[in-house]
Amino acid sequence: MKINLIEYFEESVRRHPEKAAVIEKDRQISFCDLRDNALQLAKRLISSNDKQNNPVAVFLDKSIESICSNLGILYSGNFYMNLDIKTPAERISNILKLVKPRTIISTSKQIRTIISVIPEDTEVLLLDEETFDGPIDEIAILERLNSIIDTDPSCIINTSGSTGTPKGVVLNHRSFFDFTEWAIDTFKFEDDLIMGSLSPIIFDIYSFELCMLMAKASTLVVLPGNLAAFPAKILELLEKHKVNFLFWVPTIMVNIANMDLLSTFKLESLKTVWFAGEVFPTKQFNYWYHHLRNVTFANLYGPIEITLDCTYYIIDKEIPDEQPLPIGYPCRNSDIIILDAEDKAINKPNIDGELCVRGSSLALGYYNNPEKTSAAFIQNPLNDSYPELIYRTGDIVCYNEEGLIMIKGRKDNIIKHMGYRTDLGEIEHVIINTLKLVKNGCIVYNKNAKEITLFYEAEQEIPPVEFRKKIGQSLPKYMIPTVYHHLDILQRNTNGKIDRLYYKNLVNNA
Repeated sequence: MKINLIEYFEESVRRHPEKAAVIEKDRQISFCDLRDNALQLAKRLISSNDKQNNPVAVFLDKSIESICSNLGILYSGNFYMNLDIKTPAERISNILKLVKPRTIISTSKQIRTIISVIPEDTEVLLLDEETFDGPIDEIAILERLNSIIDTDPSCIINTSGSTGTPKGVVLNHRSFFDFTEWAIDTFKFEDDLIMGSLSPIIFDIYSFELCMLMAKASTLVVLPGNLAAFPAKILELLEKHKVNFLFWVPTIMVNIANMDLLSTFKLESLKTVWFAGEVFPTKQFNYWYHHLRNVTFANLYGPIEITLDCTYYIIDKEIPDEQPLPIGYPCRNSDIIILDAEDKAINKPNIDGELCVRGSSLALGYYNNPEKTSAAFIQNPLNDSYPELIYRTGDIVCYNEEGLIMIKGRKDNIIKHMGYRTDLGEIEHVIINTLKLVKNGCIVYNKNAKEITLFYEAEQEIPPVEFRKKIGQSLPKYMIPTVYHHLDILQRNTNGKIDRLYYKNLVNNA
């Protein structure tokens, strides 16, 4: 029985020491060298603080170094928290104040953008200014890991929060074991997996790819994020490296379909394609399905609070363009409960309810945030006999006539946009309370056009370019509204509150 993820990696290194573990542009590193580098970093982390189960932040772009850093943190008996180097310093500051990582791993160049917001008691470890060599007491490091159990944290993934401070979702070793073993068994993954890794290191998709690198000696091919605007270049890399597995957010796949690139790039090595994070329009999915007949496609669903995903649907037949793709069935060892407004279970088809999840896939909660944790992770209302937590996703779903789960919409203001889970309330909070750009505002999401829209009250209209410039100093690019509407006064409902439903209907029924 394995109790921490490094045990996966140790076995893979023994099986394939010289195999390429990570390929990044014109560089690559073998499994044995990746292990050596990670152990050197672990030695350095332990020497400065030999405590375990503490968060260690990584402020690096996606690279061999960031992957090595994540492994080194796990070897040290701690858990990693990857930070987005494109996120404004103010938001990074909020994260650091909440999580209080003991160390931040970065480089002298990249740390400059956030150096002013790093707390005084946080150690900064710069990879380009440290010397990582000398003897390593491997036995001592591995023996330390015997005190790590599978319910200890493995990583923190930050997600949008309504107060302007992201919530740090704590995922543990067990939940990653659970999902990884399900994936290996269900899709018959072997040691020949070559992954085309496009997701940022702050995504849970990346954390799964790291698990597959550890568990099955899978090769991780880093696809540079700046190529997202050049899909043809990405497909060239897939063919060059004979990539056979993709786990992508649908946005890039939609662009590839719209540009008809699969008529040029045949992707003959590709065997399995997963997609998750947002709705994949069926018309564009069918383009992929028709061009890659020998590929297994799977639509996965799950919020960050459920380690990776909790439902899946292997698409083995053509689905009419006008019909949505199902999110399918529960993954093994995850149970899906659909609750009505009175917290009663819904088992019949075509009745909408909130999707809730129970099982070992659940996150531990939100780091240093017991109030939000207790609001989202609640006692199972169907079980009053013993303690059992479920997670309320806020997603409205129903069963169809075949027993497949279908997504219908959101219960609250949390959306999936460009693959990121985004709290519309956080954007409002920053615009109105933090930056004080307008008197009042209402953020809604146009799901058809995939646009974040701001309706705002102000004495005079503010140029969109000014909005974007100022908001961009506090929020990442994907959270900046696309469309702006100036109003003298926002419409209120009978309670005197801004009528969000009115504006939501306005943009989605236009």
